[in-house]
Amino acid sequence: MTGTQGPFLRRLRYALEAVPVYILYLFFRVLPMETASTCGGAVCRLIGPHLPSSTVARRNLALTFPDKQEAEREKIVVGMWDNLGRVVAEYAHLPRIWQCMEVVGAEHLAEVRDSGKPAIFFSAHLANWEVGPVTARKMGLDTYSVYRRPNNMWVDGLLHYARRSVTAGLIAKGASGAREMLALLKNNKALVILMDQKLNEGMSIPFFGRNAMTATAIASFALWFDCPVYPGRVERLGGCRFRLTIYPALDISRSGDKEADIRQILTTINRQLEDWIRERPEQWLWIHHRWPD
Repeated sequence: MTGTQGPFLRRLRYALEAVPVYILYLFFRVLPMETASTCGGAVCRLIGPHLPSSTVARRNLALTFPDKQEAEREKIVVGMWDNLGRVVAEYAHLPRIWQCMEVVGAEHLAEVRDSGKPAIFFSAHLANWEVGPVTARKMGLDTYSVYRRPNNMWVDGLLHYARRSVTAGLIAKGASGAREMLALLKNNKALVILMDQKLNEGMSIPFFGRNAMTATAIASFALWFDCPVYPGRVERLGGCRFRLTIYPALDISRSGDKEADIRQILTTINRQLEDWIRERPEQWLWIHHRWPD
């Protein structure tokens, strides 16, 4: 009896937890996009700094920017919550958000689109990280995004719904996701991978001067398929306006030592992410437990 009650009660709890999320999504959906973004930012800017996860953000900032004054780091925390609140609100408007984009390096998207060969784009949780695939699709390039599936199945369903018209597909991280990525690259598809999340496995690579476990799949696939790896950066220029910059593909060399080559690729990627975050620290998601205690 207990074994059958457990899953039922868990599903019930997830359903109840999802109700306010769906209501919030519908609320932002009926608002004009810019108004929704402003409202989401204002609410999170007010509430976010007082949440427990802000303790993680402050710790990460103190470790990363020890030379900054506490007031300056606190300003970054507030800015981070403003950005995150905007992102949440903008999920309700993803199909139209490309109208607020300027694109630098569009020729690289066209290269992949016209080549008929596999490719990988990497980015981070900067600004609104969903607008890259939106813009690529508008330019005729379908991409498949790798993401961490929420525990709540109803929230996961809402995310799929919000992203339905902006990406060719979503790939949940994990063993089955790795197999799916492999199959997609074999079929000459393009992947989008966010490389800044905390992992319990992978390879220990320096990130802001401290080792952090970093996913190796992007490097392994790049070497295996000999496919290009493009850095892709999103910046919030103000309100609901963004700049997407696609940089030239990484220069990937092969030494004959696969582990050393993977380490070199991941080191290059982490350095690129560092540069982006240093320029606009308030637009990165500092609440990740990115480094081990």
